[in-house]
Amino acid sequence: MSPAARRTTLAILALAAGGFAIGTTEFVTMGLLPQIADGTGVDIATSGHYVSAYALGVVVGAPLIAVMAAKVPRKGLLMGLMAFFAVAHLAILAANTYPTVMAARFLAGVPHGAFFGIGSVVAASLVSHQRRTAAVAAILGGLGVANVVGVPVATLLGQRFSWHLPYVLVGVVAAATVAAIAIWLPHQPPSGHESMRSEMRALRRVQVWLALLIGTVGFGGMFAMYSYITPTMTELAGLEDRYIPWVLAAYGVGMVSGMVVSGRVADRVGVLKGIIVSLGLIAVLLAVFGTAARTLWLAVVLVFVLGLLPSIVVPLLQTRLMDVAHEGQSLAAALNHSTLNTANALGAWLGSIVLAAGWGYGAPSLVGAGLAVLGVGVALASAVLERRGPTGTAADRSTSPVGAASVV
Repeated sequence: MSPAARRTTLAILALAAGGFAIGTTEFVTMGLLPQIADGTGVDIATSGHYVSAYALGVVVGAPLIAVMAAKVPRKGLLMGLMAFFAVAHLAILAANTYPTVMAARFLAGVPHGAFFGIGSVVAASLVSHQRRTAAVAAILGGLGVANVVGVPVATLLGQRFSWHLPYVLVGVVAAATVAAIAIWLPHQPPSGHESMRSEMRALRRVQVWLALLIGTVGFGGMFAMYSYITPTMTELAGLEDRYIPWVLAAYGVGMVSGMVVSGRVADRVGVLKGIIVSLGLIAVLLAVFGTAARTLWLAVVLVFVLGLLPSIVVPLLQTRLMDVAHEGQSLAAALNHSTLNTANALGAWLGSIVLAAGWGYGAPSLVGAGLAVLGVGVALASAVLERRGPTGTAADRSTSPVGAASVV
Protein backbone atom coordinates (compact mmCIF):
# COMPACT_ATOMS: atom_id res chain seq x y z
CA MET A 1 0.00 0.00 0.00
CA SER A 2 1.37 3.41 -0.98
CA PRO A 3 1.76 6.16 1.66
CA ALA A 4 -1.10 8.12 0.06
CA ALA A 5 -3.42 5.10 0.09
CA ARG A 6 -2.47 4.32 3.68
CA ARG A 7 -3.24 7.90 4.75
CA THR A 8 -6.63 7.75 3.01
CA THR A 9 -7.46 4.47 4.74
CA LEU A 10 -6.51 5.90 8.12
CA ALA A 11 -8.55 9.05 7.48
CA ILE A 12 -11.65 6.98 6.67
CA LEU A 13 -11.04 4.80 9.73
CA ALA A 14 -10.89 7.95 11.87
CA LEU A 15 -14.33 8.94 10.57
CA ALA A 16 -15.58 5.39 11.13
CA ALA A 17 -14.41 5.62 14.75
CA GLY A 18 -16.72 8.60 15.14
CA GLY A 19 -19.52 6.49 13.66
CA PHE A 20 -18.74 3.77 16.20
CA ALA A 21 -19.01 6.25 19.09
CA ILE A 22 -22.27 7.70 17.79
CA GLY A 23 -23.80 4.29 17.12
CA THR A 24 -22.90 3.08 20.59
CA THR A 25 -24.41 6.03 22.44
CA GLU A 26 -27.58 6.11 20.33
CA PHE A 27 -28.56 2.52 21.13
CA VAL A 28 -26.99 1.78 24.51
CA THR A 29 -29.67 3.80 26.32
CA MET A 30 -32.24 1.24 25.21
CA GLY A 31 -30.18 -1.59 26.71
CA LEU A 32 -29.78 0.20 30.03
CA LEU A 33 -33.25 1.72 30.41
CA PRO A 34 -34.09 -0.05 33.71
CA GLN A 35 -30.75 0.93 35.28
CA ILE A 36 -31.03 4.55 34.16
CA ALA A 37 -34.63 4.71 35.38
CA ASP A 38 -33.56 3.44 38.83
CA GLY A 39 -30.57 5.78 38.94
CA THR A 40 -32.62 8.86 38.16
CA GLY A 41 -35.71 7.93 40.17
CA VAL A 42 -38.23 7.63 37.33
CA ASP A 43 -40.31 4.78 35.93
CA ILE A 44 -39.60 2.91 32.70
CA ALA A 45 -42.15 4.87 30.69
CA THR A 46 -40.63 8.19 31.74
CA SER A 47 -37.06 6.97 31.15
CA GLY A 48 -38.00 6.49 27.50
CA HIS A 49 -37.81 10.28 27.28
CA TYR A 50 -34.01 9.97 27.48
CA VAL A 51 -34.13 8.24 24.10
CA SER A 52 -36.32 11.04 22.77
CA ALA A 53 -34.02 13.75 24.15
CA TYR A 54 -31.02 12.46 22.20
CA ALA A 55 -33.12 12.14 19.07
CA LEU A 56 -34.41 15.70 19.43
CA GLY A 57 -30.81 16.91 19.71
CA VAL A 58 -30.11 15.31 16.34
CA VAL A 59 -33.28 16.78 14.84
CA VAL A 60 -32.33 20.30 15.92
CA GLY A 61 -28.58 20.11 15.32
CA ALA A 62 -28.35 18.36 11.95
CA PRO A 63 -30.02 20.91 9.63
CA LEU A 64 -28.84 23.95 11.58
CA ILE A 65 -25.19 22.95 11.43
CA ALA A 66 -25.40 21.74 7.82
CA VAL A 67 -26.79 25.07 6.62
CA MET A 68 -24.98 27.54 8.90
CA ALA A 69 -21.57 25.86 8.60
CA ALA A 70 -21.75 25.37 4.80
CA LYS A 71 -18.60 27.47 4.25
CA VAL A 72 -16.60 26.23 7.26
CA PRO A 73 -13.51 24.07 6.44
CA ARG A 74 -14.69 20.51 6.85
CA LYS A 75 -11.77 19.09 8.79
CA GLY A 76 -12.05 21.71 11.51
CA LEU A 77 -15.81 21.35 11.59
CA LEU A 78 -15.61 17.57 12.02
CA MET A 79 -13.09 17.98 14.84
CA GLY A 80 -15.28 20.57 16.53
CA LEU A 81 -18.38 18.42 16.26
CA MET A 82 -16.70 15.38 17.75
CA ALA A 83 -15.07 17.46 20.52
CA PHE A 84 -18.50 18.81 21.50
CA PHE A 85 -19.83 15.26 21.40
CA ALA A 86 -17.03 14.10 23.73
CA VAL A 87 -17.62 16.88 26.27
CA ALA A 88 -21.37 16.24 26.33
CA HIS A 89 -20.70 12.58 27.19
CA LEU A 90 -18.09 13.23 29.84
CA ALA A 91 -20.43 15.75 31.46
CA ILE A 92 -22.96 13.00 32.16
CA LEU A 93 -20.89 12.07 35.23
CA ALA A 94 -22.55 15.06 36.91
CA ALA A 95 -26.06 14.05 35.76
CA ASN A 96 -28.16 12.05 38.23
CA THR A 97 -31.61 13.59 37.91
CA TYR A 98 -34.24 13.56 35.20
CA PRO A 99 -33.64 17.19 34.06
CA THR A 100 -29.84 16.89 33.99
CA VAL A 101 -29.83 13.59 32.09
CA MET A 102 -32.38 14.96 29.62
CA ALA A 103 -30.13 17.98 29.01
CA ALA A 104 -26.99 15.86 28.64
CA ARG A 105 -28.65 13.51 26.15
CA PHE A 106 -30.05 16.40 24.11
CA LEU A 107 -26.64 18.08 23.85
CA ALA A 108 -24.97 14.78 22.97
CA GLY A 109 -27.33 14.43 20.00
CA VAL A 110 -26.70 17.88 18.51
CA PRO A 111 -23.53 17.01 16.50
CA HIS A 112 -24.70 13.54 15.42
CA GLY A 113 -26.37 14.29 12.09
CA ALA A 114 -23.93 16.92 10.90
CA PHE A 115 -20.96 14.65 11.63
CA PHE A 116 -22.42 11.84 9.53
CA GLY A 117 -23.60 14.10 6.71
CA ILE A 118 -20.34 16.03 6.37
CA GLY A 119 -18.22 12.96 7.12
CA SER A 120 -19.90 11.10 4.25
CA VAL A 121 -19.11 13.91 1.81
CA VAL A 122 -15.50 14.03 3.02
CA ALA A 123 -15.02 10.26 2.82
CA ALA A 124 -16.31 10.23 -0.76
CA SER A 125 -13.95 13.07 -1.69
CA LEU A 126 -10.87 11.13 -0.53
CA VAL A 127 -11.19 8.36 -3.13
CA SER A 128 -11.88 7.91 -6.83
CA HIS A 129 -15.44 8.19 -8.12
CA GLN A 130 -15.70 4.42 -8.48
CA ARG A 131 -14.81 3.88 -4.80
CA ARG A 132 -17.09 6.52 -3.29
CA THR A 133 -19.74 4.04 -2.18
CA ALA A 134 -17.12 1.86 -0.47
CA ALA A 135 -15.66 4.87 1.35
CA VAL A 136 -19.08 6.04 2.53
CA ALA A 137 -19.99 2.48 3.53
CA ALA A 138 -16.92 2.37 5.76
CA ILE A 139 -18.43 5.04 8.00
CA LEU A 140 -21.65 3.07 8.01
CA GLY A 141 -19.49 0.13 9.10
CA GLY A 142 -18.70 2.07 12.27
CA LEU A 143 -22.41 2.04 13.11
CA GLY A 144 -22.63 -1.65 12.35
CA VAL A 145 -19.68 -2.54 14.56
CA ALA A 146 -21.20 -0.37 17.30
CA ASN A 147 -24.37 -2.44 17.28
CA VAL A 148 -22.57 -5.78 17.10
CA VAL A 149 -19.84 -5.04 19.66
CA GLY A 150 -20.06 -1.56 21.20
CA VAL A 151 -23.67 -1.62 22.39
CA PRO A 152 -23.63 -5.13 23.92
CA VAL A 153 -20.29 -4.53 25.68
CA ALA A 154 -21.36 -1.10 26.90
CA THR A 155 -24.66 -2.53 28.15
CA LEU A 156 -22.82 -5.26 30.05
CA LEU A 157 -20.49 -2.72 31.66
CA GLY A 158 -23.43 -0.50 32.57
CA GLN A 159 -25.26 -3.40 34.19
CA ARG A 160 -22.26 -4.56 36.23
CA PHE A 161 -20.79 -1.23 37.28
CA SER A 162 -22.65 2.02 36.63
CA TRP A 163 -24.98 3.25 33.91
CA HIS A 164 -22.73 6.33 33.64
CA LEU A 165 -19.74 4.26 32.53
CA PRO A 166 -20.78 3.51 28.92
CA TYR A 167 -21.37 7.21 28.21
CA VAL A 168 -18.00 8.16 29.68
CA LEU A 169 -16.28 5.52 27.53
CA VAL A 170 -18.06 6.88 24.46
CA GLY A 171 -16.70 10.30 25.38
CA VAL A 172 -13.18 8.85 25.52
CA VAL A 173 -13.60 7.25 22.08
CA ALA A 174 -14.89 10.57 20.74
CA ALA A 175 -11.86 12.40 22.12
CA ALA A 176 -9.57 9.85 20.47
CA THR A 177 -11.50 10.40 17.22
CA VAL A 178 -10.74 14.13 17.38
CA ALA A 179 -7.02 13.32 17.62
CA ALA A 180 -7.24 10.78 14.78
CA ILE A 181 -9.00 13.28 12.50
CA ALA A 182 -6.41 15.92 13.33
CA ILE A 183 -3.55 13.58 12.43
CA TRP A 184 -4.89 11.65 9.42
CA LEU A 185 -7.57 13.70 7.68
CA PRO A 186 -6.18 16.11 5.06
CA HIS A 187 -7.32 19.71 4.94
CA GLN A 188 -10.88 19.92 3.61
CA PRO A 189 -11.79 23.42 2.41
CA PRO A 190 -15.32 24.11 1.17
CA SER A 191 -15.74 23.66 -2.59
CA GLY A 192 -16.91 27.25 -3.01
CA HIS A 193 -20.31 26.27 -4.36
CA GLU A 194 -22.03 25.84 -1.02
CA SER A 195 -24.46 28.46 0.23
CA MET A 196 -27.37 28.66 2.59
CA ARG A 197 -29.66 29.69 -0.26
CA SER A 198 -28.79 26.76 -2.54
CA GLU A 199 -29.22 24.28 0.29
CA MET A 200 -32.59 25.70 1.27
CA ARG A 201 -33.95 25.30 -2.29
CA ALA A 202 -34.40 21.60 -1.57
CA LEU A 203 -37.23 22.47 0.82
CA ARG A 204 -39.34 23.77 -2.08
CA ARG A 205 -39.82 20.24 -3.45
CA VAL A 206 -42.92 18.26 -2.47
CA GLN A 207 -41.11 14.95 -2.93
CA VAL A 208 -38.46 16.01 -0.40
CA TRP A 209 -41.15 16.51 2.22
CA LEU A 210 -42.79 13.20 1.35
CA ALA A 211 -39.44 11.40 1.69
CA LEU A 212 -38.93 13.02 5.09
CA LEU A 213 -42.43 12.00 6.16
CA ILE A 214 -41.81 8.39 5.10
CA GLY A 215 -38.82 8.25 7.45
CA THR A 216 -40.53 10.05 10.31
CA VAL A 217 -43.67 7.92 10.36
CA GLY A 218 -42.31 4.61 9.06
CA PHE A 219 -39.31 4.45 11.35
CA GLY A 220 -41.27 5.74 14.31
CA GLY A 221 -42.86 2.29 14.31
CA MET A 222 -39.56 0.49 14.79
CA PHE A 223 -38.47 2.81 17.60
CA ALA A 224 -41.83 2.54 19.40
CA MET A 225 -40.91 -1.07 20.12
CA TYR A 226 -37.10 -1.09 20.17
CA SER A 227 -36.86 1.79 22.65
CA TYR A 228 -38.25 -0.62 25.25
CA ILE A 229 -36.49 -3.75 24.07
CA THR A 230 -34.90 -4.56 27.44
CA PRO A 231 -38.09 -4.60 29.59
CA THR A 232 -39.99 -6.20 26.70
CA MET A 233 -37.56 -9.12 26.54
CA THR A 234 -37.43 -9.55 30.32
CA GLU A 235 -41.18 -9.23 30.88
CA LEU A 236 -42.62 -10.99 27.82
CA ALA A 237 -39.88 -13.46 26.89
CA GLY A 238 -38.70 -14.08 30.48
CA LEU A 239 -35.07 -13.34 29.59
CA GLU A 240 -32.64 -12.54 32.42
CA ASP A 241 -30.97 -9.12 32.37
CA ARG A 242 -27.52 -10.62 31.90
CA TYR A 243 -28.50 -12.00 28.49
CA ILE A 244 -29.77 -8.66 27.11
CA PRO A 245 -26.35 -7.83 25.53
CA TRP A 246 -26.73 -10.93 23.36
CA VAL A 247 -30.12 -9.76 22.16
CA LEU A 248 -28.63 -6.38 21.29
CA ALA A 249 -25.85 -8.15 19.41
CA ALA A 250 -28.48 -10.06 17.41
CA TYR A 251 -30.01 -6.71 16.45
CA GLY A 252 -26.56 -5.47 15.43
CA VAL A 253 -25.89 -8.51 13.24
CA GLY A 254 -29.27 -7.95 11.58
CA MET A 255 -28.36 -4.31 11.03
CA VAL A 256 -25.07 -5.16 9.30
CA SER A 257 -26.83 -7.79 7.19
CA GLY A 258 -29.42 -5.23 6.09
CA MET A 259 -26.71 -2.82 4.99
CA VAL A 260 -25.21 -5.52 2.79
CA VAL A 261 -28.57 -6.47 1.27
CA SER A 262 -29.81 -2.93 0.65
CA GLY A 263 -27.82 -2.36 -2.53
CA ARG A 264 -29.14 -5.58 -4.06
CA VAL A 265 -32.71 -4.61 -3.21
CA ALA A 266 -32.21 -1.27 -4.97
CA ASP A 267 -30.75 -2.97 -8.04
CA ARG A 268 -33.54 -5.53 -8.35
CA VAL A 269 -36.73 -3.70 -7.42
CA GLY A 270 -35.85 -0.01 -7.40
CA VAL A 271 -35.49 2.52 -4.62
CA LEU A 272 -39.07 3.53 -3.93
CA LYS A 273 -40.54 0.05 -4.41
CA GLY A 274 -37.87 -1.33 -2.07
CA ILE A 275 -38.92 1.20 0.58
CA ILE A 276 -42.60 0.26 0.25
CA VAL A 277 -42.01 -3.50 0.44
CA SER A 278 -39.57 -3.26 3.37
CA LEU A 279 -41.84 -0.97 5.39
CA GLY A 280 -44.71 -3.36 4.76
CA LEU A 281 -42.66 -6.24 6.16
CA ILE A 282 -41.73 -4.12 9.19
CA ALA A 283 -45.45 -3.50 9.82
CA VAL A 284 -46.17 -7.23 9.73
CA LEU A 285 -43.25 -8.01 12.06
CA LEU A 286 -44.33 -5.40 14.61
CA ALA A 287 -47.96 -6.56 14.47
CA VAL A 288 -46.99 -10.08 15.59
CA PHE A 289 -44.07 -9.20 17.87
CA GLY A 290 -46.06 -8.67 21.07
CA THR A 291 -47.48 -12.20 20.82
CA ALA A 292 -44.44 -13.93 19.35
CA ALA A 293 -42.09 -12.40 21.95
CA ARG A 294 -43.54 -14.69 24.62
CA THR A 295 -41.52 -17.48 22.99
CA LEU A 296 -37.88 -16.69 23.73
CA TRP A 297 -36.17 -18.12 20.65
CA LEU A 298 -38.75 -16.56 18.35
CA ALA A 299 -38.33 -13.19 20.07
CA VAL A 300 -34.57 -13.26 19.41
CA VAL A 301 -35.14 -14.16 15.76
CA LEU A 302 -37.60 -11.28 15.37
CA VAL A 303 -35.13 -8.86 16.99
CA PHE A 304 -32.58 -9.92 14.36
CA VAL A 305 -35.13 -9.29 11.60
CA LEU A 306 -36.00 -5.95 13.20
CA GLY A 307 -32.36 -4.98 12.77
CA LEU A 308 -32.31 -6.29 9.19
CA LEU A 309 -35.36 -4.65 7.63
CA PRO A 310 -34.85 -1.00 8.73
CA SER A 311 -31.19 -1.22 7.67
CA ILE A 312 -32.38 -2.11 4.18
CA VAL A 313 -34.69 0.90 4.16
CA VAL A 314 -32.29 3.57 5.47
CA PRO A 315 -29.88 3.58 2.49
CA LEU A 316 -32.82 3.43 0.10
CA LEU A 317 -34.48 6.35 1.85
CA GLN A 318 -31.23 8.32 1.84
CA THR A 319 -30.87 7.71 -1.89
CA ARG A 320 -34.46 8.80 -2.49
CA LEU A 321 -33.97 11.97 -0.44
CA MET A 322 -30.71 12.94 -2.14
CA ASP A 323 -32.21 12.29 -5.59
CA VAL A 324 -35.21 14.53 -5.03
CA ALA A 325 -33.19 17.27 -3.26
CA HIS A 326 -30.99 18.05 -6.29
CA GLU A 327 -28.83 21.08 -5.38
CA GLY A 328 -29.51 20.70 -1.64
CA GLN A 329 -27.41 17.54 -1.19
CA SER A 330 -25.70 18.52 2.09
CA LEU A 331 -28.94 19.62 3.69
CA ALA A 332 -30.62 16.45 2.43
CA ALA A 333 -27.97 14.27 4.08
CA ALA A 334 -28.45 16.13 7.36
CA LEU A 335 -32.22 16.08 7.10
CA ASN A 336 -32.12 12.31 6.77
CA HIS A 337 -30.69 12.17 10.29
CA SER A 338 -33.28 14.64 11.54
CA THR A 339 -36.00 12.52 9.98
CA LEU A 340 -34.88 9.24 11.49
CA ASN A 341 -34.31 10.76 14.90
CA THR A 342 -37.68 12.48 14.79
CA ALA A 343 -38.95 8.94 14.27
CA ASN A 344 -36.85 7.87 17.25
CA ALA A 345 -38.36 10.56 19.46
CA LEU A 346 -41.90 9.98 18.17
CA GLY A 347 -41.73 6.22 18.61
CA ALA A 348 -40.25 6.36 22.11
CA TRP A 349 -42.85 8.95 23.17
CA LEU A 350 -45.83 7.00 21.80
CA GLY A 351 -44.47 3.83 23.37
CA SER A 352 -44.23 5.59 26.73
CA ILE A 353 -47.88 6.67 26.44
CA VAL A 354 -49.26 3.16 26.00
CA LEU A 355 -46.98 1.81 28.74
CA ALA A 356 -48.03 4.55 31.14
CA ALA A 357 -51.66 3.68 30.32
CA GLY A 358 -50.97 0.16 31.57
CA TRP A 359 -51.44 -1.62 28.25
CA GLY A 360 -48.37 -3.82 28.76
CA TYR A 361 -45.12 -4.39 26.89
CA GLY A 362 -46.84 -5.87 23.87
CA ALA A 363 -48.58 -2.56 23.12
CA PRO A 364 -45.63 -0.47 21.81
CA SER A 365 -45.08 -2.92 18.94
CA LEU A 366 -48.75 -2.58 17.92
CA VAL A 367 -48.37 1.19 17.91
CA GLY A 368 -45.27 0.66 15.79
CA ALA A 369 -47.15 -1.49 13.31
CA GLY A 370 -49.68 1.29 12.81
CA LEU A 371 -46.94 3.84 12.18
CA ALA A 372 -45.21 1.55 9.68
CA VAL A 373 -48.49 1.17 7.78
CA LEU A 374 -48.79 4.96 7.63
CA GLY A 375 -45.25 5.08 6.27
CA VAL A 376 -46.24 2.68 3.50
CA GLY A 377 -49.19 4.93 2.71
CA VAL A 378 -46.98 8.00 2.36
CA ALA A 379 -44.54 6.08 0.13
CA LEU A 380 -47.41 4.95 -2.10
CA ALA A 381 -48.65 8.54 -2.33
CA SER A 382 -45.16 9.64 -3.36
CA ALA A 383 -45.09 6.98 -6.09
CA VAL A 384 -48.52 7.99 -7.41
CA LEU A 385 -47.56 11.67 -7.46
CA GLU A 386 -44.36 10.85 -9.33
CA ARG A 387 -46.20 8.90 -12.02
CA ARG A 388 -48.76 11.65 -12.61
CA GLY A 389 -46.24 14.19 -13.84
CA PRO A 390 -42.90 15.99 -13.38
CA THR A 391 -42.14 16.57 -9.72
CA GLY A 392 -38.48 17.41 -9.91
CA THR A 393 -37.26 13.91 -9.13
CA ALA A 394 -35.34 11.17 -10.85
CA ALA A 395 -35.31 8.94 -7.82
CA ASP A 396 -36.02 5.56 -9.29
CA ARG A 397 -33.61 6.10 -12.14
CA SER A 398 -30.90 5.83 -9.49
CA THR A 399 -30.57 2.39 -7.99
CA SER A 400 -27.36 2.64 -6.02
CA PRO A 401 -27.73 3.71 -2.37
CA VAL A 402 -25.01 6.36 -2.53
CA GLY A 403 -26.10 7.86 0.77
CA ALA A 404 -25.68 4.63 2.69
CA ALA A 405 -23.68 6.18 5.49
CA SER A 406 -26.52 8.29 6.74
CA VAL A 407 -27.98 5.75 9.24
CA VAL A 408 -29.32 7.08 13.01
